Amino acid sequence: MATDFFYAYPPLQSGTLLKRYKRFFADIQLNSGEIITAHCPNTGPMTGVCQVGAPVQVSYHPSPKRKLAYTWEMIQIGETWVGVNTSLPNRVIKQALEEQIFPELADCYEAIRPEVAYGQDQKSRIDFLLSHPDQPAIYVEVKNTTLAEGSLALFPDTVTTRGQKHLLDLMGVMPQAKAVMLYFINRGDCTEFAPGQAYDPRYAELLQQGQAQGLQILPCRFEVSPHGLSYRGLAHCVL
Repeated sequence: MATDFFYAYPPLQSGTLLKRYKRFFADIQLNSGEIITAHCPNTGPMTGVCQVGAPVQVSYHPSPKRKLAYTWEMIQIGETWVGVNTSLPNRVIKQALEEQIFPELADCYEAIRPEVAYGQDQKSRIDFLLSHPDQPAIYVEVKNTTLAEGSLALFPDTVTTRGQKHLLDLMGVMPQAKAVMLYFINRGDCTEFAPGQAYDPRYAELLQQGQAQGLQILPCRFEVSPHGLSYRGLAHCVL
């Protein structure tokens, strides 16, 4: 069920991206003319969504505990706002799970536990473990997804050995438990989803193996605006 402004952003400031460097830093010129350095909460390559000169939105959090008062929240690619804050999807998904907005999982759990150790070596942590006294546990892994080719969202946008391990760990809990790979599509212009075969062939291969074994794939579409996020249902999965 689509929900307008399922998550509301705090007041944001507009600007233009000048450069991103050392992974965690972005120089941005605010509309006021001031040039600031913002925290970039995305350690990945941000393939296709790190365009110098593009409009951006930043949040402001002045605190003596913070090295940088500004956080880069989103960038406009063409006509589409794309969320770049990778700490946000898990917060949004936790709220979505609490409100049971995903019909694919509705009535399958009563309790939600984040960051639970699992896997053969118990060194992995599942984003959310859902439990119900009368049903198998559900392991939910969340991946922020920003790369797009036309209306097709792709994950990953680079080789991710960590992501490969997460898929192997998820396959390891089946069939005693249910495993869900949830892709948080952090842009509203994508209606389809596929693994990024050209960027990480091994990941694509593992995702296909997982689906064949019963791994549930939920490519969740979120429309992004400077005001908030709206849930737009599932993208069509192309494997």
